[in-house]
Amino acid sequence: MDQFARSQDHASAPPSPLVQRVHHQLRARIASGEYAANTRLPGEHDLAALYGVSRPVIREALRRLRDDGLVFSRQGAGTFVRGGEPEPGKALAFAPVGTIADVQRCYEFRLEVEPANAFYAAKRHNEAALAAIGNALELMRDTTRAHGHREDADYAFHIAIAEAANNYFFLSSMQALKDHINVGMKLHGLSLLGPSGGLIGVLDEHDAIFAAIRDRKEDDARDAMRRHIQGSYDRLFEGKVLDLSL
Repeated sequence: MDQFARSQDHASAPPSPLVQRVHHQLRARIASGEYAANTRLPGEHDLAALYGVSRPVIREALRRLRDDGLVFSRQGAGTFVRGGEPEPGKALAFAPVGTIADVQRCYEFRLEVEPANAFYAAKRHNEAALAAIGNALELMRDTTRAHGHREDADYAFHIAIAEAANNYFFLSSMQALKDHINVGMKLHGLSLLGPSGGLIGVLDEHDAIFAAIRDRKEDDARDAMRRHIQGSYDRLFEGKVLDLSL
């Protein structure tokens, strides 16, 4: 078989599940700006440790990113995110949070998407993905013991679940909405520090989500996430939601 035929077979071969997972998650991080244009990606060794996969898996995922036109390689220097203006419709972004209505709409979005994230995370997670969820949960636990709330730890927990779900569309949407989600989490956290308290109860909600994902109980994970998001929504707005019909 000549070199052209071999390259054609290689290009048409379907990616392994591990390659697909890493490819999708790297795409989402580039789309969200976490890996910004003209910056160097972590090295193969670091990426392999981050995603809990082998270096050949990382190499193939990076090759697919190059084929996508998202990154380029410099010999001896590493892999870099391609700069320039994104093509229309390629980059996912939202306007900054402007009103409480934006926060309400974001919660409505989360109520639809995050239960699905938890369902698929329970179904598809690997050891590295589960560890990332658990690490974020432990940070939340330490903060709760200190009678505080950290929206960065809260967001890390939810985004780790989205990554474990291994669906680029869910993950990139969550990352594009990071600022909106963080505002909602900050306001919710402040409400928990008030006279009524509730930090321990919210930690229990996160524990239930993690346990269901860990035990691969897809329906339980979906339902636990829905109860948590709905509970956060209710605690924050206290029945005083805006009429968004106009």
